[in-house]
Amino acid sequence: MDTKSNFWQRIGLQDWFLTDETKRKIEKLPQLTPDTIYSFIVDKFRDSINEMSFGDRVVFYHEFIITFNAEDYQAFTDNKQGLFGLIVQESVKKFYDILKEHRQAGKTVEPSGSKWVFRLVSHPDYARGDKGFIGKLLPGNNHKAENLRVTFIPRQTGIAQTFDVNNDILKGFTYYSDGYMEIPYEAQLEYTEGAPSPAEQPVIARLETIIPDKQYSGKKIEFLIKTTDTIVSGNEDDRDDPNIFKIDTEWANSPHLHIRYNKADGNFYLASFGEVTTLNEVLVPQSEINAPQWVPLPLNSRMLLNGIIGLNLFKS
Repeated sequence: MDTKSNFWQRIGLQDWFLTDETKRKIEKLPQLTPDTIYSFIVDKFRDSINEMSFGDRVVFYHEFIITFNAEDYQAFTDNKQGLFGLIVQESVKKFYDILKEHRQAGKTVEPSGSKWVFRLVSHPDYARGDKGFIGKLLPGNNHKAENLRVTFIPRQTGIAQTFDVNNDILKGFTYYSDGYMEIPYEAQLEYTEGAPSPAEQPVIARLETIIPDKQYSGKKIEFLIKTTDTIVSGNEDDRDDPNIFKIDTEWANSPHLHIRYNKADGNFYLASFGEVTTLNEVLVPQSEINAPQWVPLPLNSRMLLNGIIGLNLFKS
C-alpha cells in the first residue's frame, strides 16, 4: 500500500536539511518572536522588488502567505490575541517607507492591486522553527498559475531555499480566520491608523451605466466608489474584489478602465485599457496594464466604452 508523501517528499527534499547534530539542537533554538516575523515579512517584500522590478518601474507583491509550524503558530498566538494584526500594520508602514525611497529616486511606483493581503498559516510538515513564504502580485486573483514560487527557511540551517512547486501544494496549508488581514493600498504611501474597512468607508462618488442587453432594458446600474482605486471591467473578469465594477456585458474589456481618486487635490483621474474609450466625446489613449496614462476625469463626465456602453461619473 502506498504511503502518503509529506510536503518535502513531494518536492524532493525529505531529510535534506536534518542531521543527528541539528536534531539535537532543535529544542534549544529560540521560538518565534514578533520581531522575527516582522523582519521576515519586510525582507520578503524587499526581495520581491529586487526580483520583479525593471527599468524605472518598481514591481512588488501585494499578497503575502507566511507559513509556520502548527505548534509554533499556536504557541505564538496563545495570550497574544491581535498581535499578528499589529505586526502586519507595522509591516505595511515599512513597505510605504521603502516605496517612498524608490519614488524619491525617480522610480515609477504604481500598484498592481488596490489592497495588501496577509495570510498567516501553518503546515503539518513544517518542523518547529521553520518559516515559509509565498508572494502574489495580484491579491485575490482566482487564476491558478501552473507553479508557485515558495521560499522556505529551515530553522536548522537558517538558509533560505526557493523552489517552484505546483499550485496544488496549497491544499495542505491550514488557514486561520484571525490570520487573514486586508489593508487598502494608499497611493500617497501613507498608512492610515484605524483605517475603516471597505464596508464602513464613506462614498466618494458613484458610477452609473445602462447596458443595452435585453435583460437590463431600461435599467440603470449604479456602483458606489468607496476607495481611491476603482476598476471597471467586463463579464470575463472572474475577480470579485469590492473595488471592481464588473459590468455584465461582453462589450466592455476585462479590465477596461482604472479610475483613481487623488486625495491631495480632490480630483479623479482615468486610465483606459479597453479597445476604445471616449471621455466627453474625446478619445482616451489606450494604456498598457503596467503603464497607465492618466487623464483628468471631471465629475458629471460621460464615458463611452467601445462605442456601446455609456458610463457616467457623479458626485456622491
